[in-house]
Amino acid sequence: MRSGLLLAAASAVIFLCTAALPGDAADVLGGRAAPEDVARLRAEHGLDRAPHVRYLDWLSGMLTGEPGVSLITGRPVAELIAQRAPVTLFLAMAALAVSVPLMAALAWAAVRGPRRLRPVVNAVVVAGAALPQAVVVAALVASLSAAWRLFPPVSMLPAGVPPWQRPDLLALPVLSLALPTAAYGTVLLRGAVADVVARPYVRDAELRGLRSVTVLLRYVLPVVAAPATRLLAVVLGGLVAGTAVAETMFGVAGLGELLVTAVATRDVPVVQAVALLAAAVVVAGMLAADLVAPSADPRTGLKAAGS
Repeated sequence: MRSGLLLAAASAVIFLCTAALPGDAADVLGGRAAPEDVARLRAEHGLDRAPHVRYLDWLSGMLTGEPGVSLITGRPVAELIAQRAPVTLFLAMAALAVSVPLMAALAWAAVRGPRRLRPVVNAVVVAGAALPQAVVVAALVASLSAAWRLFPPVSMLPAGVPPWQRPDLLALPVLSLALPTAAYGTVLLRGAVADVVARPYVRDAELRGLRSVTVLLRYVLPVVAAPATRLLAVVLGGLVAGTAVAETMFGVAGLGELLVTAVATRDVPVVQAVALLAAAVVVAGMLAADLVAPSADPRTGLKAAGS
């Protein structure tokens, strides 16, 4: 129920935001055409109908799997999304694979690392979480591409080539997504780790001479699993929804780049479909976290055993 209400609210917000954009696709298509020609184009695409009628028509189309056609290219929106989605999904999953172990290592180092190292780690993760993604992209291009020439500065995949066959082209976009995500996740996760390591049974395990890796795996991770599951679900949704900057700056033909182009050309059906898809991914992640997190919490098992 809550997920449905969140999606309904997201659809209303998306529609209102697209309706508030200055101009529309008829202005872009009409160019310098006469006002009557622009009005005709607006009527052909249904842009002159009442807002509530357009909203209900769009929502019914999304629910039936028919999000309409692009006002600029005339191609079905579902076809455009299906063509771009694999690249964005690959970027998001690769960034998650990089950011999760990095997040865990940084959170542990920020709490239980060498005392001299902890302030440095905390400062780095806070700065990394606060930096705009465009700054991260510029730093990666300047260092890994311009200075060291490890990766190309643009990531244009050849036509028909799956993204996983050219990881060298997508390394910089993946890093530009993974590094801020790891920093942001560390800022949120380190509090839970600090709370767990301060508990008596963890201190007792350390006094008994157990290795840090053993303490982490046996005593810390089971308790941190529940909040970490919720965090990962939100992070994955944010990765899928937040690829626009990286894809645009690196020239990656994914959903984020499609969204930016559609906004620039006022291609409303494309903007609405991609934005609602991103919102659905975030809501689905939150729902999955709510379902999985209780089973990952060891206190749930203890309560069940006690009853």
